[in-house]
Amino acid sequence: MGRKRERASGFGLLPRMEARPHTGSDKVTYRYHPVGGKPINLGQDKRAAIQKVLDLNGTSNDAGTIEELWRTYQTMPQWKRLGERTKADYTEYSVKLLEVMGKASARIVRPADIARYLRVERADAPVRANREIALLSNLMTVAVERGDIDVNPCKQVKRNLERPRTEAPEPETFAAFLAWLNTQGPQRQIIGLMAEFAAMVGSRRIEFLHLMLQQIDSEANTIQLMRAKQHGGAKRVESVSITSGLADLIRRLRALPRPDECPYVFTTRDGNPYTDDGFASTWQRAMAKALSEKIIPRRFTFHDLRAYYTTQHKAQYGGLPELHADSKTTAKIYDRSRVSRRRGLG
Repeated sequence: MGRKRERASGFGLLPRMEARPHTGSDKVTYRYHPVGGKPINLGQDKRAAIQKVLDLNGTSNDAGTIEELWRTYQTMPQWKRLGERTKADYTEYSVKLLEVMGKASARIVRPADIARYLRVERADAPVRANREIALLSNLMTVAVERGDIDVNPCKQVKRNLERPRTEAPEPETFAAFLAWLNTQGPQRQIIGLMAEFAAMVGSRRIEFLHLMLQQIDSEANTIQLMRAKQHGGAKRVESVSITSGLADLIRRLRALPRPDECPYVFTTRDGNPYTDDGFASTWQRAMAKALSEKIIPRRFTFHDLRAYYTTQHKAQYGGLPELHADSKTTAKIYDRSRVSRRRGLG
Protein backbone atom coordinates (compact mmCIF):
# COMPACT_ATOMS: atom_id res chain seq x y z
CA MET A 1 0.00 0.00 0.00
CA GLY A 2 3.04 2.28 -0.22
CA ARG A 3 4.72 4.14 2.56
CA LYS A 4 3.18 4.51 6.01
CA ARG A 5 0.47 7.14 6.20
CA GLU A 6 1.37 10.27 8.14
CA ARG A 7 -1.20 10.49 10.95
CA ALA A 8 -2.18 14.17 10.87
CA SER A 9 -2.85 14.46 7.15
CA GLY A 10 -4.31 10.96 6.99
CA PHE A 11 -7.04 11.64 9.54
CA GLY A 12 -10.54 10.90 8.21
CA LEU A 13 -9.52 9.42 4.84
CA LEU A 14 -11.57 6.78 3.07
CA PRO A 15 -10.32 3.18 2.74
CA ARG A 16 -7.43 2.72 0.28
CA MET A 17 -6.61 6.43 0.33
CA GLU A 18 -3.07 7.51 1.14
CA ALA A 19 -1.67 10.82 2.38
CA ARG A 20 1.86 11.57 1.14
CA PRO A 21 3.52 14.49 3.01
CA HIS A 22 6.11 16.49 1.09
CA THR A 23 9.56 16.35 2.67
CA GLY A 24 10.49 19.68 4.22
CA SER A 25 7.04 21.15 3.53
CA ASP A 26 3.57 21.16 5.08
CA LYS A 27 2.02 20.17 1.74
CA VAL A 28 0.33 16.80 1.34
CA THR A 29 -0.63 14.91 -1.83
CA TYR A 30 -3.44 12.37 -1.69
CA ARG A 31 -3.57 9.11 -3.69
CA TYR A 32 -6.06 6.30 -4.10
CA HIS A 33 -5.05 2.65 -4.56
CA PRO A 34 -7.76 0.81 -6.54
CA VAL A 35 -7.77 -2.97 -6.20
CA GLY A 36 -5.45 -4.43 -8.88
CA GLY A 37 -4.70 -1.02 -10.38
CA LYS A 38 -2.08 1.70 -10.28
CA PRO A 39 -2.31 4.51 -7.67
CA ILE A 40 -4.43 7.46 -8.75
CA ASN A 41 -3.22 10.97 -7.92
CA LEU A 42 -5.96 12.97 -6.18
CA GLY A 43 -4.22 16.31 -5.71
CA GLN A 44 -3.61 18.30 -2.53
CA ASP A 45 -7.18 19.30 -1.59
CA LYS A 46 -8.38 16.79 1.00
CA ARG A 47 -12.11 17.40 0.51
CA ALA A 48 -11.82 17.20 -3.26
CA ALA A 49 -9.74 14.03 -2.96
CA ILE A 50 -12.37 12.31 -0.81
CA GLN A 51 -15.10 13.33 -3.24
CA LYS A 52 -13.11 11.93 -6.18
CA VAL A 53 -12.83 8.56 -4.40
CA LEU A 54 -16.56 8.57 -3.69
CA ASP A 55 -17.23 9.31 -7.34
CA LEU A 56 -14.83 6.56 -8.47
CA ASN A 57 -16.64 4.02 -6.33
CA GLY A 58 -20.11 5.18 -7.24
CA THR A 59 -20.88 6.28 -3.68
CA SER A 60 -21.04 10.00 -4.16
CA ASN A 61 -24.47 10.00 -2.50
CA ASP A 62 -22.36 9.99 0.74
CA ALA A 63 -24.26 7.08 2.31
CA GLY A 64 -22.73 6.18 5.66
CA THR A 65 -20.74 9.37 6.10
CA ILE A 66 -21.00 11.57 9.17
CA GLU A 67 -22.82 14.19 7.07
CA GLU A 68 -25.42 11.64 5.99
CA LEU A 69 -25.83 10.39 9.58
CA TRP A 70 -26.42 13.99 10.73
CA ARG A 71 -29.18 14.45 8.15
CA THR A 72 -30.72 11.12 9.11
CA TYR A 73 -30.56 11.89 12.82
CA GLN A 74 -32.65 15.04 12.29
CA THR A 75 -35.50 12.94 10.88
CA MET A 76 -35.62 10.44 13.76
CA PRO A 77 -37.91 10.36 16.83
CA GLN A 78 -35.03 10.93 19.23
CA TRP A 79 -34.30 14.25 17.54
CA LYS A 80 -37.94 15.29 17.67
CA ARG A 81 -38.03 14.62 21.42
CA LEU A 82 -35.23 17.13 22.06
CA GLY A 83 -36.01 20.63 23.25
CA GLU A 84 -35.64 23.52 20.81
CA ARG A 85 -32.62 24.88 22.68
CA THR A 86 -30.88 21.48 22.51
CA LYS A 87 -31.61 21.23 18.79
CA ALA A 88 -30.11 24.68 18.25
CA ASP A 89 -27.03 23.71 20.28
CA TYR A 90 -26.54 20.48 18.30
CA THR A 91 -26.88 22.38 15.04
CA GLU A 92 -24.16 24.76 16.20
CA TYR A 93 -21.95 21.88 17.34
CA SER A 94 -22.34 20.19 13.96
CA VAL A 95 -20.56 23.01 12.07
CA LYS A 96 -17.00 22.25 13.14
CA LEU A 97 -17.64 18.52 13.46
CA LEU A 98 -18.78 18.26 9.84
CA GLU A 99 -15.98 20.52 8.66
CA VAL A 100 -13.43 18.07 10.05
CA MET A 101 -15.19 14.70 9.79
CA GLY A 102 -18.24 15.20 7.60
CA LYS A 103 -16.94 13.32 4.55
CA ALA A 104 -15.56 10.41 6.57
CA SER A 105 -17.46 7.12 6.59
CA ALA A 106 -18.57 5.97 10.03
CA ARG A 107 -16.93 2.62 9.24
CA ILE A 108 -13.42 4.07 9.24
CA VAL A 109 -13.65 6.37 12.26
CA ARG A 110 -11.59 4.82 15.06
CA PRO A 111 -11.28 5.68 18.76
CA ALA A 112 -7.85 7.14 17.92
CA ASP A 113 -9.53 9.55 15.48
CA ILE A 114 -11.98 10.64 18.20
CA ALA A 115 -9.10 11.19 20.62
CA ARG A 116 -7.24 13.23 18.00
CA TYR A 117 -10.29 15.40 17.41
CA LEU A 118 -10.58 16.09 21.14
CA ARG A 119 -6.90 16.70 21.88
CA VAL A 120 -5.49 18.06 18.59
CA GLU A 121 -8.12 19.26 16.14
CA ARG A 122 -10.00 21.11 18.91
CA ALA A 123 -7.19 21.69 21.38
CA ASP A 124 -8.16 25.38 21.57
CA ALA A 125 -11.75 24.58 22.61
CA PRO A 126 -11.68 21.45 24.80
CA VAL A 127 -15.09 21.91 26.40
CA ARG A 128 -16.76 22.66 23.07
CA ALA A 129 -15.02 19.58 21.65
CA ASN A 130 -16.70 17.45 24.31
CA ARG A 131 -20.11 18.71 23.18
CA GLU A 132 -19.28 18.06 19.53
CA ILE A 133 -18.19 14.50 20.28
CA ALA A 134 -21.37 13.98 22.31
CA LEU A 135 -23.27 14.83 19.13
CA LEU A 136 -21.01 12.52 17.13
CA SER A 137 -21.77 9.75 19.63
CA ASN A 138 -25.48 10.15 18.91
CA LEU A 139 -24.76 9.88 15.18
CA MET A 140 -22.63 6.78 15.71
CA THR A 141 -25.49 5.23 17.68
CA VAL A 142 -27.65 5.69 14.58
CA ALA A 143 -24.96 3.90 12.55
CA VAL A 144 -24.85 1.04 15.09
CA GLU A 145 -28.63 0.63 15.12
CA ARG A 146 -28.91 0.37 11.36
CA GLY A 147 -25.95 -2.03 11.09
CA ASP A 148 -23.32 0.24 9.54
CA ILE A 149 -20.90 -0.37 12.42
CA ASP A 150 -20.78 -2.73 15.39
CA VAL A 151 -19.35 -0.47 18.10
CA ASN A 152 -19.69 3.22 18.84
CA PRO A 153 -16.05 4.47 18.88
CA CYS A 154 -16.95 7.59 20.87
CA LYS A 155 -17.75 5.50 23.94
CA GLN A 156 -14.20 4.16 24.03
CA VAL A 157 -12.55 7.56 24.46
CA LYS A 158 -12.32 9.67 27.60
CA ARG A 159 -13.55 13.22 27.18
CA ASN A 160 -11.48 16.30 27.92
CA LEU A 161 -11.36 17.34 31.55
CA GLU A 162 -13.92 20.02 32.37
CA ARG A 163 -13.53 22.28 35.34
CA PRO A 164 -16.90 23.54 36.59
CA ARG A 165 -17.25 27.24 37.27
CA THR A 166 -16.40 28.05 40.85
CA GLU A 167 -17.68 31.59 41.27
CA ALA A 168 -20.99 33.37 41.53
CA PRO A 169 -21.35 37.16 41.81
CA GLU A 170 -21.12 38.52 45.32
CA PRO A 171 -24.38 40.08 46.62
CA GLU A 172 -22.78 43.55 46.68
CA THR A 173 -21.53 43.20 43.09
CA PHE A 174 -24.89 41.91 41.89
CA ALA A 175 -26.77 44.72 43.65
CA ALA A 176 -24.48 47.32 42.03
CA PHE A 177 -25.05 45.77 38.61
CA LEU A 178 -28.85 45.79 39.06
CA ALA A 179 -28.79 49.42 40.25
CA TRP A 180 -26.73 50.40 37.20
CA LEU A 181 -29.03 48.55 34.78
CA ASN A 182 -31.98 50.44 36.27
CA THR A 183 -30.38 53.72 35.12
CA GLN A 184 -30.05 52.49 31.52
CA GLY A 185 -32.61 52.34 28.72
CA PRO A 186 -35.94 50.48 29.01
CA GLN A 187 -34.68 47.22 27.49
CA ARG A 188 -31.69 47.01 29.82
CA GLN A 189 -34.04 47.70 32.71
CA ILE A 190 -36.07 44.68 31.60
CA ILE A 191 -32.88 42.62 31.45
CA GLY A 192 -32.12 43.76 34.99
CA LEU A 193 -35.53 42.59 36.18
CA MET A 194 -34.95 39.24 34.48
CA ALA A 195 -31.61 38.93 36.27
CA GLU A 196 -33.24 39.77 39.59
CA PHE A 197 -35.97 37.21 38.93
CA ALA A 198 -33.44 34.51 38.04
CA ALA A 199 -31.45 35.24 41.19
CA MET A 200 -34.56 35.00 43.37
CA VAL A 201 -36.15 31.86 41.92
CA GLY A 202 -33.14 29.97 40.51
CA SER A 203 -34.74 29.14 37.16
CA ARG A 204 -33.02 28.82 33.81
CA ARG A 205 -33.84 31.74 31.55
CA ILE A 206 -35.49 29.42 29.01
CA GLU A 207 -37.99 28.56 31.76
CA PHE A 208 -39.22 32.13 32.22
CA LEU A 209 -38.49 34.02 28.99
CA HIS A 210 -42.13 33.40 28.03
CA LEU A 211 -43.49 33.66 31.59
CA MET A 212 -47.14 34.70 31.52
CA LEU A 213 -48.94 36.84 34.07
CA GLN A 214 -51.41 34.04 34.75
CA GLN A 215 -48.59 31.84 36.01
CA ILE A 216 -48.20 34.18 38.99
CA ASP A 217 -50.90 33.09 41.44
CA SER A 218 -51.21 35.76 44.09
CA GLU A 219 -53.94 33.87 45.96
CA ALA A 220 -51.92 30.69 46.24
CA ASN A 221 -48.80 32.84 46.70
CA THR A 222 -46.84 30.80 44.14
CA ILE A 223 -45.29 31.07 40.69
CA GLN A 224 -45.78 28.05 38.43
CA LEU A 225 -42.90 27.21 36.09
CA MET A 226 -42.18 24.22 33.88
CA ARG A 227 -38.77 22.61 34.31
CA ALA A 228 -36.91 22.79 31.01
CA LYS A 229 -35.00 19.52 31.29
CA GLN A 230 -37.53 16.71 31.50
CA HIS A 231 -36.54 13.05 31.67
CA GLY A 232 -38.40 9.89 30.77
CA GLY A 233 -41.30 11.80 29.24
CA ALA A 234 -42.45 13.08 32.64
CA LYS A 235 -43.45 16.72 33.02
CA ARG A 236 -42.08 18.43 36.12
CA VAL A 237 -43.78 21.60 37.36
CA GLU A 238 -41.82 23.85 39.69
CA SER A 239 -43.89 25.77 42.22
CA VAL A 240 -41.97 28.69 43.69
CA SER A 241 -43.26 30.23 46.92
CA ILE A 242 -43.54 33.99 46.82
CA THR A 243 -41.48 35.60 49.58
CA SER A 244 -41.74 39.25 50.62
CA GLY A 245 -38.77 40.15 48.42
CA LEU A 246 -40.24 38.27 45.46
CA ALA A 247 -43.61 39.93 46.06
CA ASP A 248 -41.94 43.34 45.69
CA LEU A 249 -40.34 42.22 42.42
CA ILE A 250 -43.70 40.94 41.13
CA ARG A 251 -45.31 44.29 41.97
CA ARG A 252 -42.70 46.06 39.84
CA LEU A 253 -43.11 43.53 37.04
CA ARG A 254 -46.89 43.98 36.94
CA ALA A 255 -46.40 47.75 36.74
CA LEU A 256 -44.29 47.53 33.57
CA PRO A 257 -45.84 49.19 30.51
CA ARG A 258 -47.11 46.59 28.06
CA PRO A 259 -49.64 46.59 25.22
CA ASP A 260 -53.26 45.84 26.12
CA GLU A 261 -54.03 42.12 26.26
CA CYS A 262 -50.30 41.30 26.33
CA PRO A 263 -50.01 38.22 28.59
CA TYR A 264 -46.22 38.15 29.00
CA VAL A 265 -44.29 39.33 32.03
CA PHE A 266 -41.05 40.23 30.20
CA THR A 267 -41.60 41.91 26.83
CA THR A 268 -39.70 43.69 24.10
CA ARG A 269 -40.67 47.14 22.84
CA ASP A 270 -43.40 45.68 20.63
CA GLY A 271 -44.93 43.53 23.36
CA ASN A 272 -43.46 40.19 22.29
CA PRO A 273 -41.51 37.86 24.58
CA TYR A 274 -37.74 37.81 24.16
CA THR A 275 -36.11 35.18 22.00
CA ASP A 276 -33.15 33.43 23.57
CA ASP A 277 -30.75 34.95 21.02
CA GLY A 278 -32.23 38.42 21.45
CA PHE A 279 -31.91 38.23 25.20
CA ALA A 280 -28.34 36.89 25.04
CA SER A 281 -27.28 39.72 22.72
CA THR A 282 -28.72 42.41 25.01
CA TRP A 283 -27.18 40.79 28.08
CA GLN A 284 -23.70 40.60 26.52
CA ARG A 285 -23.76 44.25 25.47
CA ALA A 286 -24.89 45.33 28.94
CA MET A 287 -22.21 43.18 30.60
CA ALA A 288 -19.48 44.61 28.35
CA LYS A 289 -20.50 48.20 29.14
CA ALA A 290 -20.72 47.50 32.88
CA LEU A 291 -17.18 46.15 32.78
CA SER A 292 -15.86 49.11 30.79
CA GLU A 293 -17.46 51.53 33.28
CA LYS A 294 -16.06 49.47 36.20
CA ILE A 295 -19.51 48.86 37.64
CA ILE A 296 -18.49 45.23 38.25
CA PRO A 297 -14.97 43.84 38.78
CA ARG A 298 -15.33 40.80 36.52
CA ARG A 299 -17.73 39.26 34.04
CA PHE A 300 -20.32 36.71 35.12
CA THR A 301 -22.79 34.77 33.01
CA PHE A 302 -26.55 34.88 33.32
CA HIS A 303 -26.44 31.18 34.16
CA ASP A 304 -24.21 32.06 37.13
CA LEU A 305 -27.33 33.57 38.70
CA ARG A 306 -28.65 30.03 39.13
CA ALA A 307 -25.53 29.36 41.19
CA TYR A 308 -26.07 32.66 43.02
CA TYR A 309 -29.57 31.53 43.98
CA THR A 310 -28.32 28.11 45.11
CA THR A 311 -25.51 29.58 47.21
CA GLN A 312 -27.72 32.23 48.83
CA HIS A 313 -30.50 29.66 49.41
CA LYS A 314 -28.05 27.49 51.32
CA ALA A 315 -26.83 30.45 53.37
CA GLN A 316 -30.37 31.62 54.17
CA TYR A 317 -32.16 28.32 54.75
CA GLY A 318 -29.33 25.93 55.59
CA GLY A 319 -29.94 23.56 52.67
CA LEU A 320 -29.81 23.32 48.89
CA PRO A 321 -32.90 23.98 46.74
CA GLU A 322 -34.45 21.21 44.66
CA LEU A 323 -33.14 22.02 41.20
CA HIS A 324 -32.37 18.48 40.02
CA ALA A 325 -33.69 15.00 40.67
CA ASP A 326 -30.33 14.23 42.27
CA SER A 327 -29.27 16.75 44.91
CA LYS A 328 -25.64 15.78 44.29
CA THR A 329 -25.89 17.40 40.86
CA THR A 330 -27.07 20.66 42.41
CA ALA A 331 -24.26 20.55 44.96
CA LYS A 332 -21.58 19.78 42.38
CA ILE A 333 -22.59 22.34 39.76
CA TYR A 334 -24.26 25.23 41.56
CA ASP A 335 -23.14 25.37 45.18
CA ARG A 336 -20.33 27.95 45.09
CA SER A 337 -20.08 28.66 48.79
CA ARG A 338 -16.62 29.76 49.76
CA VAL A 339 -16.94 28.80 53.42
CA SER A 340 -17.96 25.36 54.71
CA ARG A 341 -19.77 25.56 58.05
CA ARG A 342 -20.21 22.77 60.55
CA ARG A 343 -20.61 22.39 64.29
CA GLY A 344 -17.86 21.32 66.58
CA LEU A 345 -18.36 18.71 69.29
CA GLY A 346 -19.88 19.98 72.51
